[in-house]
Amino acid sequence: MNRRRGLLGQLRRASPGTRANSLEVFFDLVFVFVFFSIARVTSEHLTPSGLYHGLLILTLLWWCWCSHMVVANWIRLGEGIGPLVVFPVMVATFTIALIIPQAFVGETSGFDAPLVLAICYLIVRALHVLLHWYSAGDDPVLRRQILHFALPLVSTTTLLFIAGLIPAEFHGIDEVTFRTLLWTVAVVIEYGAGRFLSVSHWGLASAGHWVERFELIIIVGLGETIISVGLGTSLTGKTETWPMFVGTALGIGITASLWWAYFDIVAPAAHKVMHATHDLARIRLARDAYVYLHLPMIAGLILLSLGDKEMIHQLSSEHVAVGEPQHGPGVALTYGGVILFLLGHLAFQARILGTVAWTRVGAILVIGALIPVAVTLPSLAALGLLGLVCFVFVASEVVIFAEARHALRESALQEAKVHEDRETEWRRDRYE
Repeated sequence: MNRRRGLLGQLRRASPGTRANSLEVFFDLVFVFVFFSIARVTSEHLTPSGLYHGLLILTLLWWCWCSHMVVANWIRLGEGIGPLVVFPVMVATFTIALIIPQAFVGETSGFDAPLVLAICYLIVRALHVLLHWYSAGDDPVLRRQILHFALPLVSTTTLLFIAGLIPAEFHGIDEVTFRTLLWTVAVVIEYGAGRFLSVSHWGLASAGHWVERFELIIIVGLGETIISVGLGTSLTGKTETWPMFVGTALGIGITASLWWAYFDIVAPAAHKVMHATHDLARIRLARDAYVYLHLPMIAGLILLSLGDKEMIHQLSSEHVAVGEPQHGPGVALTYGGVILFLLGHLAFQARILGTVAWTRVGAILVIGALIPVAVTLPSLAALGLLGLVCFVFVASEVVIFAEARHALRESALQEAKVHEDRETEWRRDRYE
């Protein structure tokens, strides 16, 4: 597809060796604010309905990000008209993140946030579909497949527009309840269509690019938990205390253990499996293991960030004794976030590798069993207990899987070195 040059150059398809480019990483910066905004708004409404609303917004925006990924894996977004599409998508996504606090409450001060959200969602999804359609060129099969997958977008955006236009009370149902119901149906349609519509004519241009991009968004999610640890101290010039410093160290340590759980063994093994799988099997693996099973991991990280913020905030308070148990749901959110992340990662491992790490099953069961105990402990002790379990879990995997871990990482290092040597040789021939 090296045609349609224009002033900005050609729009080029990705190749098997394509890697993430600077424009894609730039795009992910918007999701730094998306995750932060979801966590911030949800922290102000720590109720079942508030958590569910946060989950609905996350699922819709996650689908936007995955739609972006499908296109980014098909064409090189930094070339041709790619940036001209990505920049408006970034603005629309950022706008959604800005109006999350009013997403379910209707018109305030003359501004109808739910309607604006529906418009922005349509812009994000439609621009990706149009760019994908344009990049398909004269391929009738691919264009038919793109159209096939674009049809659910019509239903979804219609529901979101109805949700944005409903009156304050509709047949005895208040607007928030009715809007929540419509959003729920919209999410079910998007994810159901993505799961059950045929993917027989799709292609994954670069398995390495696909895996790399999902790893990067996990890094963004982990970054949100670290930001929340910092925000928990309030950053307002309070007198620093040793519980605050110990609590922040524990919070970062727990986040580090989740980084280890994702990247130490399973991530390099997943790389190899994706490269070794081809055709329809690869597409299904990319869809199930990455699009669907990374969502609970991201949700778990946001829950963890909510809990971290609550617990560190109490530890930083001058008005709460160090020995007091955690006020509010901070312990449940922190422990629950780790459990949800590990459950999502366990499902990811089972789908892509066909294995289950019983060390992780044990960690999940132990953390769940400790919640009733942790809520009665002082905040610092509850955070320390979770940190201890995470440390033991990581240390046990290092010992138990030492041989397999060494072989896998050595293989991954050799592969990386081969690529680096070839790139060095090419550059030497080219420029020296």
